[in-house]
Amino acid sequence: MNRGGGTAVGQFCWVDLAASDAADAKAFYGQLFGWTPHQQPANGGSFTRLRLAGQDVGSLYLLRQVHLDRGVPSHWMPYVRVGDVEAAVRRAVALGGAVIVPPFSVSGTADIALILDKVGAEVGLWEPAKSNPAEVADG
Repeated sequence: MNRGGGTAVGQFCWVDLAASDAADAKAFYGQLFGWTPHQQPANGGSFTRLRLAGQDVGSLYLLRQVHLDRGVPSHWMPYVRVGDVEAAVRRAVALGGAVIVPPFSVSGTADIALILDKVGAEVGLWEPAKSNPAEVADG
């Protein structure tokens, strides 16, 4: 991920962790990478921004009970920046992909969607409202 708004269309730009135990995940990644959790309201719920040295590196949210009941494990979800999330979803479907979660707005941060590619891999699509959300570069 690039610093600030430098992520180009087609590059990975954000990552979410869907966790079965948010407290354990926060403690693990805090000790492993020095990330600090910051609770934030979003779309009528709450999620946790993961930060390093005061800059966002990703986010974490608790898996819903319906997902846990279906055996969905904790997992990371990478997002690729797109110029138009609706158009990218249509293009993915035309290419044989499927929509897991249709486009929706995330509290003024971005419009996102989740798709499944032709080989069964999930990926998020991210159309930022302002600039790239990732503030910390790799490495």
